Amino acid sequence: MQLHIQNETSQLKTVVLGVAESNGNIPSLDETFDAKSYETVQKNEYPKEDDLVNEIKEFEEVLKKYNVEVLRPSLIENCNQVFSRDVGFVIDDEYFISNIIPDRLEEVEAYQTIRDQFDQSKINILPEEVYVEGGDVIVHNDYIFVGTYKQADFRQFKTARTNVEFVDYIKKKFPTKTVLDFELKKDDQNPYEGILHLDCTFNPVGKDKAIIYKDGFLFEEEYQQLVDIFGKDNLFEVTKEEMFWMNPNVFSISPEVVVSEKNFTRLNAHLENVWGIKVEAINYQNISKMGGLFRCSTMPLIRN
Repeated sequence: MQLHIQNETSQLKTVVLGVAESNGNIPSLDETFDAKSYETVQKNEYPKEDDLVNEIKEFEEVLKKYNVEVLRPSLIENCNQVFSRDVGFVIDDEYFISNIIPDRLEEVEAYQTIRDQFDQSKINILPEEVYVEGGDVIVHNDYIFVGTYKQADFRQFKTARTNVEFVDYIKKKFPTKTVLDFELKKDDQNPYEGILHLDCTFNPVGKDKAIIYKDGFLFEEEYQQLVDIFGKDNLFEVTKEEMFWMNPNVFSISPEVVVSEKNFTRLNAHLENVWGIKVEAINYQNISKMGGLFRCSTMPLIRN
């Protein structure tokens, strides 16, 4: 398989989609990995497995409608494998196996049969001190955008997933690209205040547009860098409530087609009526209760 990912929106050819079967027991509060899951468990609203399976199936049907090849990881019994984005990611023709939090290490093994199809010389195993998850890495042609957290209390947050060592690593790996890092606000228990990954607060769509939540960035000047790159008129600013429901975390099949949640009425209307992007709106709200959405549950391998 010839891997090829240079941005988030070019015509999608091959993608890995997470699985929800055998999702395991409802976690305790101590076992949750993110603020959204924490709140869901606290409110006794953790989603049922059947609902998760049905939503992912609906997503898969949309992908196949556009002739996308959909691969799936091997099934691990009693394990949440919905969010394939975190386990690995592609930049250009290189695949990176994420160093994810220890609680999720067994998920990495479920992708071995898929990785066996790659040119093995293009698979990168990160140094032990480099932490990253795919939701923090956004490729935009000559740019690589990285969500991170550099503060002294990094290790105190379960939601601090990508460290400054990864930023340094990826700069050396792609010296001809412009790597920009953005510190995100972190909170393990309040999903209105903390950002798990960069794609929960920022996500490109179309050819030159993006969805963004300004208050997800720890420093306003870093948010302003994205405004300068994309232009104010090319950004759709979401509210705190829209961020909570994960409006930025849509998924592009092409520059002309975006998969979004059917309840994202303001965003979907803007995409279609202002930017002329077709929206495939489906049910995915139960997935969002576990701290991720469309981009989080996909691992693109080939785009045109």
